[in-house]
Amino acid sequence: MPAQRYTVLAVEQRPEIRASWDGAFWGAVPALAVAHFRPEGSGHRPPTHAKLVYCPAGLCGIFRVHDRFVRCLHTRFQDPVCRDSCVEFFVQPRPDGGYFNFEFNCGGALLAAYILDPTRVPGGFRDFKPLTVAQARHIAVAATLPPVVAPEIAAETLWHLGFFIPFGVLRAFVGELDLSGRHPWRANFFKCADDSSHPHWGAWAPVDALNFHLPRCFGTLDFQPPAAPKECDASAAPGQTTG
Repeated sequence: MPAQRYTVLAVEQRPEIRASWDGAFWGAVPALAVAHFRPEGSGHRPPTHAKLVYCPAGLCGIFRVHDRFVRCLHTRFQDPVCRDSCVEFFVQPRPDGGYFNFEFNCGGALLAAYILDPTRVPGGFRDFKPLTVAQARHIAVAATLPPVVAPEIAAETLWHLGFFIPFGVLRAFVGELDLSGRHPWRANFFKCADDSSHPHWGAWAPVDALNFHLPRCFGTLDFQPPAAPKECDASAAPGQTTG
């Protein structure tokens, strides 16, 4: 199948990540589908979509999940949130560098790291740098479900997860960022629930093994150029506006 590509729209100001999926702002942003589920999972394949934009300060995104068998037990930063009902955003800003994994359970708990070598070893990966508590404080997360969901909810449940990731957090690991398109960013979006009664593993760009940490399988993010600033009309009379 063709490689996945998504255009990240430019906005002038950071949007409200708690805003409605279909509201005045997010309703105008195209969505991508997390629709490629691994066969090792159960028959539960929850319809999952995401939207992503960027502003001068960073990346802003929102997930929408039509779920069932929802659970959420982990509440602390860097807990293994993939065991809960979870959505994830992985992004590689530079082709010659590593990638970030931002993992959010449905209650808003976050696990995040910068991964240079995703080869599995005891305790994690061969070369990775977990984000610190101080760095995580700059990341905003907005969940529509409570921090703990127990017992598991078997009924149909719609939930959303919004996030804001400052460019400053990314620069701390990779240096200057290029949004021009000369060096495309690569990324993937995921849905999982490893320890639920109906585990599943879905991706936007399909992965060729039961492993989300496969940057070779990432899709591409195309950043829309920001709008040019409006120029003043020199012919306008003093005190007269032109737009």
